[in-house]
Amino acid sequence: MRQSVTPAAGAETRPPLLPEPATDELRLETIMGALAEPLRMTVARELLVNSDDFDHPCGWFGFDRPKSSLTHHFKVLREAGVIHQRQYGLERRSRLRTEDLNARFPGLLELVAAS
Repeated sequence: MRQSVTPAAGAETRPPLLPEPATDELRLETIMGALAEPLRMTVARELLVNSDDFDHPCGWFGFDRPKSSLTHHFKVLREAGVIHQRQYGLERRSRLRTEDLNARFPGLLELVAAS
């Protein structure tokens, strides 16, 4: 699992990334398993298609699910390598690992966007 990297001088200061697999450790079967669940596919697609260039809290997605259920789904996505997560106080915010996924599995995100 990869730990966070210290930001370069002058870079925006954000909390460190939560533990996640390094790009070269990403496995297609693990990612596909995570995306097989409809809610998790929706999270990935929303981050890909409608996300701005910042980390999003769970509430941004508008799901009517218990927080514990959402926490589980986001953890599965992070541990599979689909999203980055950072801890902002009591809140975890997420961002799609677009560059990593495109580098490791070209074309995968186009399939997610088309879903």
